[in-house]
Amino acid sequence: MHVCMIVPNEMVKGGIASVVNGYRESDLEKRYRITYIESYQNGSKWDKLGKALKGYAAFRRLLRKDRPDLVHIHSSFGPSFYRKMPFILWSASRRIPVVNHIHGAEFDAFYENASGAKKKRVQKVYGKCTRLVVLSKEWAARLQQIVPRERIDILENYCRIPKAPFDTGRNNKQVLFLGELGERKGCFDIPAVWEQVKKKCPDATLVMAGDGEKERVKEAFFRKGLADTVSFPGWVRGEEKERFLRESGIFLFPSYHEGMPMAVLEAMAYGLGIITTTVGGIPQLIQDGESGVLTAPGDIKAMAEALERFLTDEAYLAACGKAAREKAQAQYSLGRHLEKLGKIYERAYIEGGS
Repeated sequence: MHVCMIVPNEMVKGGIASVVNGYRESDLEKRYRITYIESYQNGSKWDKLGKALKGYAAFRRLLRKDRPDLVHIHSSFGPSFYRKMPFILWSASRRIPVVNHIHGAEFDAFYENASGAKKKRVQKVYGKCTRLVVLSKEWAARLQQIVPRERIDILENYCRIPKAPFDTGRNNKQVLFLGELGERKGCFDIPAVWEQVKKKCPDATLVMAGDGEKERVKEAFFRKGLADTVSFPGWVRGEEKERFLRESGIFLFPSYHEGMPMAVLEAMAYGLGIITTTVGGIPQLIQDGESGVLTAPGDIKAMAEALERFLTDEAYLAACGKAAREKAQAQYSLGRHLEKLGKIYERAYIEGGS
């Protein structure tokens, strides 16, 4: 089967690119002939527009010269929806099955609180898709507002499982955050959490790895007199990210909106003690009190107490990290993910009438 996959550039920051980059040179490429077409890149609005136009042109050439059997689109909400809309409509007009793999996290603004005209547009475009793929049961339930449940597949994200030793140089007093620095990820709650924690655990250190509103987040720590206890290495990937995951003991991720965050899955794979929130697909990953700690978004007190316990109770920290890693190995490996994706392809191909 020839699959055309609409993807971001591999250097784009964020979860979608991380998911797609794992497909490259994987067993998926042995089972299917995959043509990747990039439709998004980092940069100015003109860079992004140019990339989208090049993607549209490449896709139109492919439709003429080497028609794919199936189109797999990686999309989100907001601008991503509109960028991917032409790919969906062109494919549907040629009766090519479309798998729309939705990674979005802010459904309220995108659909639930949208105008009637926008809702109709979303319904029309999603109605052209053969299968819609979401990251969790919670997102499947929400998407049922738009399309019938029988057309929705749940495909959890995955993580690469590092072989032992996976905790070289681990410092259980080092707390790690990975992701975009901003409101949605709860980064402006962290200074208040950290202020409480440092009173009881003065030897703890914090790494805020990511970009976004870095200067605003730095300023929030500075105002509390905590600047010298926090480092900001910027966006990390590859070996540098692996080093932070090996060396840190605790992972703090106080997000307000998520699908199924790759960062949490990566922390599970490395056996960190995880403190995160009850949003999106996260409760499918973390069992509160056993493989990590779940709190409500914005619950500063609960997060601080969870951090203090991890920092002072090494046996509890080790037990939660071990349970998280075992769950990642059993349920969220790349191989398991690709097996499920292959079944979705086959179902869409049959349903699409090819």
